[in-house]
Amino acid sequence: MLSHLSIFAISNPMVIKRFKNLEGGALIYGLVIMAIVQILLVSIIQFITTNMKYSLQIRSREQSLQIAEAGVEFYRWYLAHNVEGKTTSQIETFWSSGSVYGVGSVYEADYTDPSGTTMGRYRLEVTPPVTGSTIAIVKSTGWTYRYPAQQRILQVRLRRPSWSENAVLANDFTRFGVGTEVYGKIHSNAGIRFDGLAHNVVTSSVATYNDPDHTGANEFGVHTHKNAPPSVTVNDAFRPAEAPPSAMSARTDVFEAGRQLPVTTKDFNGVLGDLSVMKTAAQATSSYYSGAGATNLGTQIILRSNGTYDTCRVNAYNAAYTITRYTRTSGGGTCGSCSGLCLSNRPIPDNGVIFVEDNAWISGTINDRKVTIAAADLLGGPAPSVYILNDIRYTNTDGRDIIGIIGQNNIEIGWASESDLRIDAALLAQQGRVGREHYTSKGYTPDTKTVITVYGAIATNLRYGFAWTDGTGYTTRNLYYDNNLLYYPPPYFPTGTQYELDLWEEL
Repeated sequence: MLSHLSIFAISNPMVIKRFKNLEGGALIYGLVIMAIVQILLVSIIQFITTNMKYSLQIRSREQSLQIAEAGVEFYRWYLAHNVEGKTTSQIETFWSSGSVYGVGSVYEADYTDPSGTTMGRYRLEVTPPVTGSTIAIVKSTGWTYRYPAQQRILQVRLRRPSWSENAVLANDFTRFGVGTEVYGKIHSNAGIRFDGLAHNVVTSSVATYNDPDHTGANEFGVHTHKNAPPSVTVNDAFRPAEAPPSAMSARTDVFEAGRQLPVTTKDFNGVLGDLSVMKTAAQATSSYYSGAGATNLGTQIILRSNGTYDTCRVNAYNAAYTITRYTRTSGGGTCGSCSGLCLSNRPIPDNGVIFVEDNAWISGTINDRKVTIAAADLLGGPAPSVYILNDIRYTNTDGRDIIGIIGQNNIEIGWASESDLRIDAALLAQQGRVGREHYTSKGYTPDTKTVITVYGAIATNLRYGFAWTDGTGYTTRNLYYDNNLLYYPPPYFPTGTQYELDLWEEL
């Protein structure tokens, strides 16, 4: 039974109105809350959807990058199967064939994941090597089929390593004495004793070797006899600290960029194939000089800064490799100097190759030219040498001027060479050595020179050197590596056949 108060509250119009007002307020509050919840839910769903879509796009971009990298790796595989083991001439024929993938027109291919699902595609655009260079540029664009607009573009530089990439490359054990400063990589297939200062890495193909300049056990393939600072002296005896079982110390006072061993060897015998290609190239441009003839003992070549070069046929030279007579270009007779009726002049050929099938004497200056001069006998005669007595110079050191000099036997610095001698060139002695004889023992005195500077590179089959332990030869030897040779070796200079990746960038 309702009390009188309850009946009064129910029947009271003011109470009923307030109750109704409470119901309306709750409804409004409920609607507001529902709206807020709905807004939050929609926002959360949109946030989740957006992030999922963004994550998928990020994943697709990463996949596009991987597809682009797959395109690069495919092209490296493609080049390896088409040029590895080929001669320089065969490689040039490959690039000029008109059917190389990516050259002249784009090359595209599908990319499949490890499960076999095709998920994207890459496009390759290739810039082939220009004449005189080993560099190929490959641009690879990758994308997925799900998000084709999410493309990634890579550009890589591929090159064949050249024999001009080391300041010094040797096939024999080599010794660098006190006073030698080298700005470039040094490598020997045998061992290296280094007592000067090397600004770049020094490597050897052997872990240890028996240094022939002293008795004792084997020392490290790259070692020094220079005493550690603060001492500046050299100890010529066997050094236990530079031999196993001692740990090889850094010795940054000698090897600023360190030393590495053992590393892969270089095959000097393989250079003969490159010499044959050079001979053919020189014959095609009338820059081939035969060694035939009883009065022909070689050719003197003088490079000119006007884009030409002089030649004189050598009639006689002495035991110090100084030319004493020249043969006239026609008729009979000789000259006492490389001039007049004994001289010929012609332009440096466009392919940059001059080949002498005999000894060669080289000097002069070039300007905005690239040239390789080779002296070799591929007809079965004795291996000729190159003789240098005077400066060989660049006008420009920014890569516009490049000289390569190859002697099948030696590259010899003659007794009458300049006391301050400068050679701007990559030098290669295929069977012999780059260096200077011990002229004192041949009766030529005095035999002390001031300074020799090589701005370029040296590759020598036998032990290299411009000075002797008795103080004769060049007192100061400066070897500066020309960094331009890394990407632009001399024309037809020996190179490897494998393309290596040396620059990677995303565009």
